[in-house]
Amino acid sequence: MTKVVTIGEIVVEIMAVAPGNGFREAIELVGPYPSGAPAIFIDQIAKQGQPCAMVSCVGNDDFGWLNIERLRQDGVDVSAIRVHEDAVTGSAFVRYRTDGQRDFVFNIKHSANGHIGLTDEARAVIASAGHLHVMGSSLVSPGIIEAVLFALEQVKARGGSVSFDPNIRKEMLDFAGLRAALDTVLAQTDLFMPSGAEVLLFSQETSEDAAAKDILARGVRAIVLKQGAAGARYLDGEQDLFVPAFVVEEIDPTGAGDAFGATFLAGWLAGLDAETNLRRANGAGALAVGRKGPMEGTSTRAELDAFLAQQVSA
Repeated sequence: MTKVVTIGEIVVEIMAVAPGNGFREAIELVGPYPSGAPAIFIDQIAKQGQPCAMVSCVGNDDFGWLNIERLRQDGVDVSAIRVHEDAVTGSAFVRYRTDGQRDFVFNIKHSANGHIGLTDEARAVIASAGHLHVMGSSLVSPGIIEAVLFALEQVKARGGSVSFDPNIRKEMLDFAGLRAALDTVLAQTDLFMPSGAEVLLFSQETSEDAAAKDILARGVRAIVLKQGAAGARYLDGEQDLFVPAFVVEEIDPTGAGDAFGATFLAGWLAGLDAETNLRRANGAGALAVGRKGPMEGTSTRAELDAFLAQQVSA
């Protein structure tokens, strides 16, 4: 089986219990939960039985070891997660508003994540990988950009493949080096997995349909348009499929897109047909939103199979 590597941030997430606006008062909190978009992704793909590794950096503190132990327990190769003696593990404080939007207080750039780079251990896991997954939101430090572009060159030179989830907001494009890095990654991408209107950030076209066709024409092999609670769409120039999402109670949507993407990638690497693969990925997203905590809703193949079987019999 193809080994998947991803490079990016690890954080703990600490969540407000009650909805409201921001953190300018003493409120009840719950956590810490292991988190970080690439960490959630790699945890989910490990649970699908896919060999995988992560390049990252955490502090030598409880928050860092909480993440390392969870990822190791779930089957991730953590040999390239550096433990920094002086920097602290990244964190994200999250509070939902009554309208469903969220307020965040992040410590990422100036945490141990700012020290992610091409260590000997990182080079070793990159050398062992046949697939690179890039999370666009991680490309906000020179060290991560250098490591991702190095891995991109190495994996593609060996005939490997690349998946790319932008996971960005338009205002992030002002970060130094981010736009150029995103364009470089897209030019080498095989499987592109944007959410909603993110696809418009990578094309001059003004509609999602036209933008997707434009990107396919540039050499991307397949696009999965994640559409949240509506479902997901797959396009590859020959097929254009939409599979609706499962209707479930949403407790915490954080990480659902990462669980979806990891599950779809595992199926894509295994040669699963697109319609079945979308249904499985939608199932992983449905399971993810049903648990509080961004990584708490990741699911094994057996758990996902059981959920899908229940939907058939319902």
